[in-house]
Amino acid sequence: MRRRLALAGALAAVVAAVTACSGGAAKDTASSGGAEKLVIYTARDKKVANYVVEQFTGKYPEYKGKVEVLNLGAQEILERVRAEKANPQASVWWGGTQQGLSAGASEDLLASSQPAFASKMDPKYKDPQGRWFGEILLPEVIMYNNKALTPEQAPKDWDDLVAPQWKDKVIIRDVAASGTMRSIYASMIQRLSADGSNPQPGYDWLKKLDANTGTYAANPTDLYLKMSRQQGLLSAWNLQDILLQANQSKMPFGYVMPASGAPVLVDGLAAVKGGNTAGAQKFMEFLFDDKLRADLARDYFQIPAVDIAEKPEWLSKLDLKPMNVDWTVVAKNETEWINHWNAQIKNKG
Repeated sequence: MRRRLALAGALAAVVAAVTACSGGAAKDTASSGGAEKLVIYTARDKKVANYVVEQFTGKYPEYKGKVEVLNLGAQEILERVRAEKANPQASVWWGGTQQGLSAGASEDLLASSQPAFASKMDPKYKDPQGRWFGEILLPEVIMYNNKALTPEQAPKDWDDLVAPQWKDKVIIRDVAASGTMRSIYASMIQRLSADGSNPQPGYDWLKKLDANTGTYAANPTDLYLKMSRQQGLLSAWNLQDILLQANQSKMPFGYVMPASGAPVLVDGLAAVKGGNTAGAQKFMEFLFDDKLRADLARDYFQIPAVDIAEKPEWLSKLDLKPMNVDWTVVAKNETEWINHWNAQIKNKG
């Protein structure tokens, strides 16, 4: 009998302890505004990401100290979210190409929603089922070191990059891990094969570019450092990051809008299925706040996918020449094309 009473007492003590712990956790959650941790995988420039998160937590103080940002390449985000499908770690995928986000949607990695800003967005900039939304438009242009080259000396079009005079003068951000570079290279192939059925002319062009490429940079920071040190004078990169580095970090970078046109990427975001859905939705809605969009256009050189009332001077004067790229063809063939480049072309020149 005494043994039974002892066991009953021990059990009651355990239940009381668990109840106390549960009550304490609930109290902690309530005192912090009930916000769960929000994990964001982003391909955005760190300055942009830090600024946006600072503004977000300023408006929603319950998320103060609860937002974790991991900076990755756009393709790396897709691969990571794909690998974590059974146990999602992120809530927001912020910064991805249209084809990358579409792949995530088709693999059931993304949560569907219809936020308020979606009705203002051109259908071509969003998923019809609300699984991803375009945030900004990224023209891909020719970057050059403007301390070593004048605007007159810089290449005027894509084909100029493969001219013999630029042998070993080109630096390319390693392609396979970069959504930006994958899109540029796939565009170069698709422009020479409209339906994508014959990529060989594009492969031949990329072989010539590889022959002129002195080195492949491991990441954007490595690219900027090598370019600023004149370890190479030319590259292909997105306009926003070039302007950010030139204006905010005082890097010696200029750009050329290619005469035949710039591939214009739809770069967007999504809520990861199985993540903190409430937090993800709140962050996504905040990201399309009119004032924030205007601030990001003015200070961080973003071209918003949703029209803004007041455009900064640089955007009003931008002479954007979009290349005619069939992104459906690119999405269908990109993986095969980039794998071929990685195995058969890279460093073979």
